[in-house]
Amino acid sequence: MSEFMDVYTRASKLVRTAMEAAMRQHGLHLGQNVVLAALWEQDGQTPGAIATATHVTTPTVVKMATRMTTAGLLTRRRDDQDNRLVRLYLTDAGRAMQQPIEEELRRIEAHITTGLTEAERKTLMVNLDTVARNAQTLPSAPIIDPC
Repeated sequence: MSEFMDVYTRASKLVRTAMEAAMRQHGLHLGQNVVLAALWEQDGQTPGAIATATHVTTPTVVKMATRMTTAGLLTRRRDDQDNRLVRLYLTDAGRAMQQPIEEELRRIEAHITTGLTEAERKTLMVNLDTVARNAQTLPSAPIIDPC
């Protein structure tokens, strides 16, 4: 395996493992935090809009929303203007998770970027964004399903 692929794969697995453990501590599955974040930014989105914004499939968001509704984090309601659309809304419990989840994510980010200067962090973000955009254009690049 190339040096880049080795380092990237190792880092990706370790970060994902840390994220999974952190989300479990808050009663979430990895990926559900992304749905919550989308709704914290704009409550009442459709599963399709969330899927597009988060680069997953609509069925993935629907499956997560079902689990999150059962857990009391979301409610589903028909759109007022178009009865065919379903919108997702945060419950008080879902809203209350924003601060602890965001704090947890900042803690993880600070830990895994320890030793990097602010300039190095910014460069890392630019480089990772480039890698992600390039990977997205691969013919075999699947849409990521965090469930």
